[in-house]
Amino acid sequence: MHRLAAALAFFVFTAPAQIRQLDPAFIERAALEELQATKTPGAAVAVVISDQVVFSRGYGVASLDTGALLTPDMLFRLGSTTKMFTAAAVVGLALEGKLDLNAPVSQYISGLDPAIGQLTANQLLSHTSGLHDEAPMFGSHDETALGIGIHAWKADFLFAPPGRIYSYSNPGYWLAGDLAETVAGKPYADVIAERVFSPLGMTHSTLRPSMAMTWPLAQGHEIRDGKPAVIRPAADNASGWPAGSIFSSALELSRFVIAFMNDGRLDGRQVLPPKLIAIMSSPHAEIPGSDDHYGYGLQLSTSRGVHWVEHGGSRAGYGSTIRMAPEQKFAVIIVANRSGSGMPKLADAISDSMLALDRKSETEPATHGLDAAELRRCAGVYVNGTSKVRLEADGGALKANIDGTVARFTRAGDKFLIGEANGAVQPSKLVLVADSSGRIEFVFVNGRAFRRAD
Repeated sequence: MHRLAAALAFFVFTAPAQIRQLDPAFIERAALEELQATKTPGAAVAVVISDQVVFSRGYGVASLDTGALLTPDMLFRLGSTTKMFTAAAVVGLALEGKLDLNAPVSQYISGLDPAIGQLTANQLLSHTSGLHDEAPMFGSHDETALGIGIHAWKADFLFAPPGRIYSYSNPGYWLAGDLAETVAGKPYADVIAERVFSPLGMTHSTLRPSMAMTWPLAQGHEIRDGKPAVIRPAADNASGWPAGSIFSSALELSRFVIAFMNDGRLDGRQVLPPKLIAIMSSPHAEIPGSDDHYGYGLQLSTSRGVHWVEHGGSRAGYGSTIRMAPEQKFAVIIVANRSGSGMPKLADAISDSMLALDRKSETEPATHGLDAAELRRCAGVYVNGTSKVRLEADGGALKANIDGTVARFTRAGDKFLIGEANGAVQPSKLVLVADSSGRIEFVFVNGRAFRRAD
């Protein structure tokens, strides 16, 4: 099914002592294996060390209909890795004194519901706004849909008090994009182009489908009747562009990554303010049940001695991964053309190989059973917008119905419950978050918090 694209670029480069020599054959094997396992037609990869792209290659095909080979300069729709670009634009405006990250957005956007207007850019960018999550892939192509949709929100768009808990929210980034658009006085797509793409020399990157289709473009695919097929019509929803709709390539994304890991410098020039990068990559919210944090458009974690700054993306037809180890000045970028396919195993394989990391040394958390009192304390219904989690006792375990998907949580670590794997790549984790009285107020699973409804 997969054919190897001819496009290849890697250079004579002396890697820092802590980085191993790149092995193109190893990357090829890992890429083709994951493409096959996930039924993904194709992917493009770029590896950055210091201020250079040391490897870039396309694997598989851009379209199953045409069989055109993938190249690393082809455009893909990114999904949520878009958020780091939206964050960069908002923080850049703040550094210029055009907005205050901690001021209510109603100071800049008129006509909002008071409950929505009280939110701050800091809360929006760090996913602590209390806005529920949704991500409709299809909608209006008219760019004015962004502001129109936000002005229709009422107080019930909030599922939790602002600032109370981290909970991933695409609508939070819609509002952040509208804030940038309003403050800059021009459409969101133009704000990103002028403030991020242009300074970085990302000449083909765009938010507008009518522009993206004029460049070499990988077609989005979905699994249909067990097989990958081109999505028709292509998904688009202009009201959600700031959360997940940039078109870019592995090579152009590498320009952002190089600037990010080099204090805003690229090609010998200062293209982004160093303070912008520091603010984006600082911890702004604790992620429940872990030692990880969320910055602005970036997840922050430490594993096996390496500090990671990264984000994944998933949308109809596409997936992406941008993973950086700034202290080692190492990064891997992957874009793929199947819904939700960010190729995480490939990203792990490249990272582990080049940074000499051993996943076998990772230990499982200590576990213990759930007693009857704890099961009674957890039982109930928890909501986030139209999504719902129902918890109930099931023998000595906790059964969770998450929007119709049932998982059984039978072990508890110090910070979370662990679900039975049931053939999954890894077991799911569920975190219980209590209020000041000890009552379970939220459950946290799959990056989202759900608030007790009963």
